Amino acid sequence: MSNETPSALGLPQARIAELIIDHARDYAIFTMELGGRITSWSTGAERITGYTPDEAVGMDFQAFFTASDQSTGQAQLELDKAWRDGRAEDTRWHVRKNGERFWANGVTSSFIEGELKGLVKVMRDETRNRLADEQRILLLNELNHRINNTLVTVQSLVEQTLRATDTDRSIRENLTARLLALSDAHRLLVDQNWAGADLEAIVEKALAPYQDGDRSRLRMDGPNVRLSPQQAVSMALVLHELTTNAVKYGALSVPDGFVETAWNLHYDELGARHMTFLWQEHGGPAVTEPMRRGFGSRLISRSFGEDGGGEARIEFHADGVRCGVHLPLITPAEMEMMDPTAIHQEAGD
Repeated sequence: MSNETPSALGLPQARIAELIIDHARDYAIFTMELGGRITSWSTGAERITGYTPDEAVGMDFQAFFTASDQSTGQAQLELDKAWRDGRAEDTRWHVRKNGERFWANGVTSSFIEGELKGLVKVMRDETRNRLADEQRILLLNELNHRINNTLVTVQSLVEQTLRATDTDRSIRENLTARLLALSDAHRLLVDQNWAGADLEAIVEKALAPYQDGDRSRLRMDGPNVRLSPQQAVSMALVLHELTTNAVKYGALSVPDGFVETAWNLHYDELGARHMTFLWQEHGGPAVTEPMRRGFGSRLISRSFGEDGGGEARIEFHADGVRCGVHLPLITPAEMEMMDPTAIHQEAGD
């Protein structure tokens, strides 16, 4: 189609392209020869880089690259890839005329128009978003540091307070171990910037101190399941209680005992995700139902009750302790949004 062919708007295609380029002020758009010499320059390119058309046309493309990128030939690699593959995309720091760095995402594409061969670059300045992300990460790291220090302080205060009151040593050790389990869960969340944690990583962290070389005493099986920060902490505490009990009284207290952990993921009729989890001990001493439930059993039973309607049930079978967990992986508010009957009720109101 000729560039002079009228479009549906009644304007020549070339004129429409010119208007788009002139008004795309958030984008740097320019053309180059195959070697990287700039041949045209948009208003957006001037605004983003600081170079006027008179200054930019004739310049080498690599002038906008940092010194380290220039030293490794990154500009030429981009040009070569664009001509070879028809397209090359990158996201990196570039340099404005005044020496200031800017973060940009760009695409370089090849074109052939008759005997004319060249490249066109479209680049967007994303510096503001990049700096906002860096600031968010900085603040998050500071928060993580403060929380970690708080946990260490709480652990020290608890230990010193209980020791000063001549509290039984086993009670002090149990409480300290629970605080350490909480701290371990926090570290997993820190590694993921508090976006949640992988269930398998939580299980491995809880069981690692008791795993043997061939991994025969602690067996895991299940798909990838992502837990929210609150769910991850609850699961870490539950696994700590189960593991501690198994080491003291259950399957891990004897040489031939082992623990099986398994989990699965499913969707209900509304598309909401749910997780089921099993802890099963084998080969340990005979188990009897305790006369009363201790703190650990109560913690397990209550861990998920207020976290999205989950449930954890511990059973004392003769052949080994068994714990089953069912946990919705969305919040009650999200479940209500997915419930069509709730929507109809609101509409009726």
